[in-house]
This record gives sequence, structure tokens and C-alpha cells, in this order.
Amino acid sequence: MTSTRPNLAASPYEGAMDLLNPGPGRGSTAPRAHVDSGLPTLSLNGDWRFHFSPTLAAAPQGIEEETFDDAAWDTLPVPSSWNLHGHGAPTYTNVQFPFPLDPPHMPDANPVGDHRLRFLAGPEFQHGALLRLDGVDNAGTVWLNGTLLGTTRGSKLPHEFDVTGVLRAGENVLAVRVSQFSASSYLEDQDAWWLPGIFRDVTLLAHPAGAVRDVFVQAGYTADGRGTLRVELDPPVPGAVATIPALGFTATLDGSPDQVFDVGPASPWSAESPSLHALEIATPKQTLRLNVGFRSITVEDAQVKLNGVPLLFRGVNRHEHNPDLGRVVPREQLLAELHLMKQHNINAIRTAHYAPHPALLHAADELGFYIIDECDYETHGFEDGGPAHQNWAGNPSAEPQYREALLDRMARIVERDKNHPSVIMWSLGNEAGTGDNLAAMAAWTKQRDPERLVHYEGDWASPYVDVYSRMYATPAEVELIGRQEEVPLPDAAQDAHRRQLPFILCEYVHAMGNGPGGLREYQGLFEKYPRLQGGFVWEWIEHGIRQHTLDGEAYFAYGGDFGEKVHDGNFVIDGLVSADLEPRPGLLDFKKAVEPVAIAISADWATAGIHNKHDFLGTSHLAFTWRIDTPEGRHSEGTLEVPATAAGDVAAVVLPEEIRENLGGQRVLSVSAVLAADQPWAPAGHEVAWGQQGSPAAPVPAVGATGRVEARGGEVRLGPAEFDVATGGLSSFRGVPVNGPRLNLWRAPTDNDRGKDWTVPGQARDAEVWAAAGLPLLEGRLQSMEDDGGRLRVRVRYGVPVARTHVDVEYVWASDGARLELSAHVEPGPGWGRNWPRVGFDFELPGGFGQASWTGFGPGQKYPDTGMAAKQGWFSASIDELQVPYVRPQENGARAGVSALRLDGPDGGISFLSDGMSFALRPWSQEALAAARHTPDLVADGISHLTLDAAVHGIGTASCGPGVLPAYQLAPGPVDFRVVME
Repeated sequence: MTSTRPNLAASPYEGAMDLLNPGPGRGSTAPRAHVDSGLPTLSLNGDWRFHFSPTLAAAPQGIEEETFDDAAWDTLPVPSSWNLHGHGAPTYTNVQFPFPLDPPHMPDANPVGDHRLRFLAGPEFQHGALLRLDGVDNAGTVWLNGTLLGTTRGSKLPHEFDVTGVLRAGENVLAVRVSQFSASSYLEDQDAWWLPGIFRDVTLLAHPAGAVRDVFVQAGYTADGRGTLRVELDPPVPGAVATIPALGFTATLDGSPDQVFDVGPASPWSAESPSLHALEIATPKQTLRLNVGFRSITVEDAQVKLNGVPLLFRGVNRHEHNPDLGRVVPREQLLAELHLMKQHNINAIRTAHYAPHPALLHAADELGFYIIDECDYETHGFEDGGPAHQNWAGNPSAEPQYREALLDRMARIVERDKNHPSVIMWSLGNEAGTGDNLAAMAAWTKQRDPERLVHYEGDWASPYVDVYSRMYATPAEVELIGRQEEVPLPDAAQDAHRRQLPFILCEYVHAMGNGPGGLREYQGLFEKYPRLQGGFVWEWIEHGIRQHTLDGEAYFAYGGDFGEKVHDGNFVIDGLVSADLEPRPGLLDFKKAVEPVAIAISADWATAGIHNKHDFLGTSHLAFTWRIDTPEGRHSEGTLEVPATAAGDVAAVVLPEEIRENLGGQRVLSVSAVLAADQPWAPAGHEVAWGQQGSPAAPVPAVGATGRVEARGGEVRLGPAEFDVATGGLSSFRGVPVNGPRLNLWRAPTDNDRGKDWTVPGQARDAEVWAAAGLPLLEGRLQSMEDDGGRLRVRVRYGVPVARTHVDVEYVWASDGARLELSAHVEPGPGWGRNWPRVGFDFELPGGFGQASWTGFGPGQKYPDTGMAAKQGWFSASIDELQVPYVRPQENGARAGVSALRLDGPDGGISFLSDGMSFALRPWSQEALAAARHTPDLVADGISHLTLDAAVHGIGTASCGPGVLPAYQLAPGPVDFRVVME
């Protein structure tokens, strides 16, 4: 029997908000390009009235009415993410949704932000106008003067509403109700903070009758160096005149979309030489203006080619983030980001995982970047959200009810951005499984824009895309793909198709915390195999949200810091730059790994090989300088004459006699390629690439055992040193208190140490293995301490609680009366497992020893598989400058290849000389470093903690991807170490 009783618990979401609708928004006009229409515009950005409600049921009624009284409401800037202005709290998740997986439903606790603005519109808007909202997260309902205009879906995509006849001269009232979640949230699970609000521009645009609604300009480039132009106007305007003044080009359009013009010889556009030409299209109603770049995109020989030349993508994934404003990125920050990218040899951006602010693409055209423009689509939460063995159950990519929404999203990004020469590929989205809806999106895109390529990584069979794309594949697998010897697909026809596709890594080397490792190996493969056309580091910027301690110290918050019930911790802190754009060591390494000029100096300093790795540019935009450094400071410098070298060519340069005369001894020769003239993104003299030859190291002096071992009560004296007879350790050197050495096999885990190596199923995380092995709890037991003919021989057995595993270390000390030599032999017993983080020796010195000078690699940190940016030479830094302030504290700051280290205190200094060691100097212990969650947790304890490493394990990129490659793994085994103190 069917009940006739009313459902008193009917969803409050029914009605105006339409939150359960899985389709596109309603009421907006067809999508179109973002260009200068030549017609009046009015920005509606600024302070709006705002009201926050924890649920829709609690939201005020009648906000759309002009007479509604909002005087008691707060004010909120638009654009904004309202969580960053004290309304609700941010939530971070990577894969999992922060709400029950119950599409299309949302929980009742679904915050709502009501926005209202009174504004004046002039007469220029009274003959037709559009209201454009460039970004509303997540679902908006829009009213003007009490009239419902429609709803928005697709948070990072524009929506325009025709307000003709609704807008009036004088005062108008605009109301926008924004719900944080809706059915469309299931399409936007994009590994970022969930931050609701009107976070992009709101603009009123004049659009009188007879105005051009849309324009699609296709500017091609022919093999004989000529530009071609096709202009499609909607609606067609026969008689419209297109001009490119700089080229002396003028043509009259006949209204046909098939009309193609030969504009004559033209400079082609590329990221290396972003030649743009101003195009004007005059109609009776307006003059449209946009920049065009002449270029052709093809796939030939399993390679992406631009103007017939294969490309190598040196790319990054970029989210939009500001540490204080959330999704709102001011233009000055955007330009600062792009300038930083250019300064670090980055030439490509994947707009992860949505359409960026349109300003990015305008700037990318001008500065020169290749763009993979990604649709506002990701459904990653469906992968593991179904019953056992039913991953991706209900995934929108395969569900018919979502097709209209997905096609709408694809149309909105393609139509908006179709005139940008920087856009090389359209991406269907990210981590959205497989399904016919993706094929439909690809088919529509190829029909609308046949030249550009279609990208999608989530379907490895690649049946409907133009490139084979993967994430985090190991170098070994990437090499097989480069050789076109990858594991075949079951379907022979699909396999043959994919094998002829170019290959990119749309994500690789996860830049989370200390790392990433392995950059050199990947780049070497990209440059060796033509099919491998580079990759995009995950990712560009960390998403820390700036917070302050009670005493005002700033730090960056991550997932869980705002009381979220569900979150993914600091996985959101994974960028090459900090949230406030401070370069991390990984960015410096990436710059070196992908440098577009390789400089190789012969061992006899007679010649230098200059390999131009640009795709298009010769070396005429560069100048070459040389410098010789010595222990006493800079010795000499000069310029180097390098012949113009075409892209891909190598020039052999004979070095000046002045250079060759300085060969030998402690000398380091550096040759740099620098900008010869100012560029929009860097001044003349900016270093693009460099190479070195020579060595700063001096031989470690032999220390004869001329001193005597003398026992004095509870201490033993040898030359300038005293030792504790209870532990066998050094207690002072030349009157300076010293506690050490103590064997150290552990490090404060990095984010990559805590990660899970995808390439070895079932393998435990390194940090967990080390903790289970007891490495943080290693402690010593003095076995013997004896005088061996003037040498002090100390044997210590190190072990961990509970376990039987041990390491025996023999320390042999010798002194000539002034210096002290330590020779240590480390001999592990059985049972230690697959690797150790380090074989190091800890010393504690008074806190005043806070200045370090060293000979070796610097100025920044270096680990076995990182630190390509480190140069050889002589460096100095304070103890604070030696630290890398990763948002989640972890092992950092090691300087490698060190032959001499001097630590200075208030009353002098101590030097440590070695044939090659790493050192780390910190004002806190490793235990404190490991325990800290944020940088303010680290407090100097009055001790200078010094670790001298004889061997170090690599870093890898297991926070998301492969672990430490075999060549950089530190397996437990015997180790010898020698250091001289003076």
C-alpha cells in the first residue's frame, strides 16, 4: 500500500539551489572565448554584503528580493574564499571525499554563503548586457533585481547570463547564493583544499544587438615560414575587416568559416620565442582585439611537433593557491610565479586539475609556456569508494546521467581558451577512471578544434587521445616505453595505436618535503629517446595556509589543522615553491636537471663543449662567462667567445690561455650561460646553465701518533683531547666541550621516507621499517678502551632495545699534539634489513658554534640523488641558514662532498678535514626534528648538533611514486670513515 502522508523530511535542497541536479548549470548563455570585445565592461569586484549559514535550512529567506535588509550582514571581498575570512573552516582531502559517497546527495551540514551587491550601471549597458562569473565554488544561484538568472556548475569555469531587460540604468541589486557542496562536487575531487566562494572576477559586459558573440582565430604556420589565418565569427559578419598592423596585413571576411588567409612571412610562436601579433577585427558595432601566435601542432613519428620541430616539455603541474586568500590569486602573484618558472628553465604547465584564471593563459602567450589546459573534472574518490572488488563503482565517467554535465564542462574550457597559442593540448580531466563519457568529451573536442591534441592519463589504453600519458612510472618502465617495447595491450589494434603515440609523464617526481630524488635519471631518458617528450613535476606550489602562533610566529597549516574529521594531512604540501613562493631545493635541482644548455669542460681545461638543448633557439640570446675560484677567494673571471650554436648543435670552444694557466691545485673553473639582455622575466646576467671542472679539496693531512695516551681519574687525555672513560667518547677538544662521536643510523623521516613505493607491492614504508628496527633508539655499550702504541683504540657495540641486532664500531684516535685524527670502522652484525638512512657520527658542541664554513658542494643541500644545483667551491652559512624550513619538519640541510668544515664559536673554531663526508648542523636534535609537526615546534636547545656522515641513503620520491633507486640505496655493510680535527 502506498503511503499518502507528506514527507516531512523532504530535502531542503529541492528548489532554487537545485543541488541534486547532476547536469550542468541552468540559464547561462553558450560558452565563448575570453577576449577583448572592444565594448564597455564594469568590474563588480569589491566589498559585498555576506552572510554565512552552516546549512541551507538555516539560510535566510528572500535574499533575492531588492527590499531584503542586509545592513546587519558582514562585508566580504569578492573575489574570495570565505573560509579564509573567518567563515567556516578549510578542509583538505586528496582522494577521499569529505562527505559520504552517496551521489547526488550531500549531507545536511552543507555550508551556504549568501552574497549581495548594490551597483550602478550606466546607459552603455542598457542596449544589451551579460553578467559573467568566472569562478564560483561550488554551486551558485544568481538573481538580479529579484529575477532568477540561473545556476552555475563547474566551479572553475565561467558562466555568463543575459541580463538584457533585467538590468536597469542606475542602481541594481545582485544576489548570489553559494552552496559549498552539490551533486557537482562529485566531479571536483581535485587534491586541494575545499574552499567555497566567489573566488574569481564578476563582470558586467555590454553586449548590444548586432555585436559579435564569439570569435575563434586559428593562426597556422607553414613549412615555408608563412602565417595563415582563419577567423570564425559568431554570428558571421560579412564585411568585417581583420588587420595585423605589424605585418601590414588587412583582409575582409566574407562570413564563411572556411576562409583562410595567407598573411605572408611571419615569426612563429614557441615557448622559447613567444612571438605575438596584435590582431584587430572591426565590425560595425565593435573592434575585437586579441594576440595571435602563428604555430602548427602535429603528431609525427610518435612525437609532438610544433612548427615541425619535436618538443621537450620541462613542465610543472600548477594549482591556484594563495596562503592568505585561498583560491584567489592576485595578478602580481601570478606573474611572479610565471617569472620564477622561466628563471628556472620551466617551459610547460599543466593546469591541474581545472581551467585556470584566464589571466594565466594571456601571460603564458606573452612569456612563452606550453599549456596542457585541463577540464574542471576529477572523480578520484570513486576509485576506492565502492564495495570490495568494485572500484570506480558509479563513476561519473561511465554514468549516462553525467554526460551532459561533462560535455558542458569540456565546452566551457575549450570555448574560453581556444584562441591562445600557448594551449597545445586539451586534457579531459584527471584521475576520473574510464568510461564512454570521456570518449564523448574527446570526440566533441576534436570536432571543435581538430589541430590541438587531446590528453587524458586515466585510460592507459589511450584509445581516444593523441598522447600516451602516465603518472609516476619508474625510470625502468619509462625506458621501455621510450624504446617502444612496453608491455603490449591485449587488443592488438589498440596496442599498435598506442605504440605510435608520443609519451609524457603528466605527473612525476613528487616534490613533497625533502626531494624529489631521481630527476637526473628521468631527464636522461627524455633526452635519449625521441618518443619521451618530458614530464610535469607534481607540483609547482605548496598549499600551506598561513597561520600564527599565540606569540605571532607565522607557519603554514595543512590538513587536520582546522579540526577536520576527514583529511589527508600534509599531502597538500608538495610543491617546488612554498606557499609564499620561496624556492625549495627541489626547484633549484629541477632548473639544473632541465637546463637548455649543457656545458662540459675538459679535464685539462683546454676546451668546453657547449650543447644547445633548446628546441628552437640558437645561443645568440646568451652570453658565456667563466670564473676561477680558489680557497683565498675569486681568482679571475672573464667572458668566453662562443660561436652561434643552433638548436641541437654542439660547439667546441678553445678556452683562453689565462684559464689553462690556472690548472692544478685547489682550483674550480665555472663556465656559465647567462642572459645577454634583459627579458620580461629576468635581467641580463641571469644564469641559465653552468658547468664546472676542477676540485676545491686539499689532501687530508696525515697525523702521526706522536702524542701519548694519559689516564687521569675519570678521563683519558690524548694531545689536545680528553675522553670520557665511561663511554669512550670525546669530552673536550682544545678546551671546548665536545660530546661524541656517537654512531647514528637514523634520520628524522622525510615525507618520501614516510611514503609507500608504488613499484614494490606490499613493501613497507622506509620510515616504518627503520622505526621497527629500532634505529631511533640506537645506544652504545663501551667494550674496551686501550692505549695502542700512542693511539687510543675504543670499541663500542651499538644495539637497540629488544632486538639482537648490533653494530660494532672501532674508533682509533691519534694526535700529533695539535691535531686529532679519528679513524672509524663500522661493522654491522646480521639482521639489519634492506637499508639504513645513514652511517653518521653525532657530536654535540656548545650552542655558540653557529657559523659554518666548508669546502665541497654548496651553497644548498645535497643528498645522493638530489642536489644537482649544488656547485663545488667554498661556502659559509649560519646555523639558521643551513636549515630548510619544510612545512612539516624533517631531515634536511646536509652538505655533501665536504673535505673541510670549520665551525666558529665565540672563542675560536674547530675544523674537521675528511676525504669526503656530508655534514648537518642544527640548533636542535634529530629527535626534536622528527617530533615537530610545524616549524614553530622547533626550538633551539642551546646545543649545536653536528652530524658527520660517512654514507647516506637517497631521498627518492615515494611520497607518491618510486622509492630510492637502487644506485642510491644504502645497504647495511662495513663502512670506514676518517676525519682530522684541528
